[in-house]
This record gives sequence, C-alpha cells and structure tokens, in this order.
Amino acid sequence: MKTAREAKGLSQKKLGILAGIDEFVASARINRYEKGVHQASIEIARKLADALAVPLAYFYTEDDELAELLLRWKLLDQDVKDAILSHIK
Repeated sequence: MKTAREAKGLSQKKLGILAGIDEFVASARINRYEKGVHQASIEIARKLADALAVPLAYFYTEDDELAELLLRWKLLDQDVKDAILSHIK
C-alpha cells in the first residue's frame, strides 16, 4: 500500500480521507495498515484500491512481481488482455 500511495503522491492522511476514514484518525489508520499492525476490512480495502487506482488483489499478494503484473494488467486494453490470456492457456 505504501508504494502505491507514494507513487500517487498522497500522504497517509489524504489517502485515508479519500477512503472515507475520519480525518482525525486517517493518518494513524493508514500507518497501521502499511505496517501490518491492523488489516483493513474488505470494504475499506476496496475504497483504498479505488483511491489508489489499483486492483483490490494488489493488497493481497505477497509476491512483488505479481503485484507489478496486477498494476500493469489494469492498464492494458481488453484486446491485449485477450491475446495474452489466449497465449498462456
């Protein structure tokens, strides 16, 4: 989450506010999510993904290469996605 947040140029507080977290606790909550102290609910994770323009699955992979693939996949046109899927099947 931290990598995606920093890539968007967002502070922890701003990201939290964009995800609908109260502005007075937004920074602390995002900090705890980034450090793994707490895990966001699926609803908050979805809002965070929307705010960061990343797929929800991005938050749930432990593999950095897969996370990168998920980010790049979202940017591809459907015809390119179809061609890739056809090739790897």
